[in-house]
Amino acid sequence: MSVMDDKELQQIKNRMIELADKAYSRNIYTYTPFLGLAEQQAFYAVEREVSYAGIMMEGGSPLCERKIIRFGDPGYEEAFPITAVRIAPKTPKFAENLTHRDFLGAVMNLGIERDVVGDIFLPDEKSALLFCHENIADYIVENLDRVRHTNVTCKRTKGEFVMRSAEPVRISVTVASPRVDGVISKVYNLSREESRNLFNNGRIFINGIQTENASCQLKEEDAVTVRGYGKFVFYGQTGTSRKGKDRVEVGVFGKM
Repeated sequence: MSVMDDKELQQIKNRMIELADKAYSRNIYTYTPFLGLAEQQAFYAVEREVSYAGIMMEGGSPLCERKIIRFGDPGYEEAFPITAVRIAPKTPKFAENLTHRDFLGAVMNLGIERDVVGDIFLPDEKSALLFCHENIADYIVENLDRVRHTNVTCKRTKGEFVMRSAEPVRISVTVASPRVDGVISKVYNLSREESRNLFNNGRIFINGIQTENASCQLKEEDAVTVRGYGKFVFYGQTGTSRKGKDRVEVGVFGKM
């Protein structure tokens, strides 16, 4: 879900309040499904209102955008119901190159709802690491045997695999200032108008929070998501060009 109308937004807000109240009144943990960046905005809109219940967010890895929100503070620790599943070709030599869309489509074709599936990372062009709800992991492992024309195998794995296989590509760009719109334009080779349209269409998120402020100044370690293009981490200024412009470094991830 990339854009929500007011009714959908209010429904999600109401559900957040219900889960927070249930967690607090029963002294238990309650969980949302996996929420996309746009859906997470409904949480941020009521964050103060539900903060009394205790709040944590987790996606399976620090790199994940789709996250489950947990309400509650019952005095004991409970793991988030998130499992990582490795999807790999049975015969790598003859496997075709696959995309994020290919893997997601294969999972959806099993009749699985989108809200029990988290992020999908592609460590290479033939395999994937899928984060999903614990309750659906065994079903995926047992039933997902083909992605497009490639026969695959699935098995549970450790989420740390993502940290080794999804490192960003560090690049240096020259900008007038660390304004988010200027950095986005340079990173993705976009015109000012194209960059502005992304903000107007609600496709820019900084640290998971949607922003329409194109003049926002980026800070070190800010994570910027540009829906339809990818994600990058802003590492900060590394120098100044001969023309007096800022030279900044970012770590760019591919589409997820």
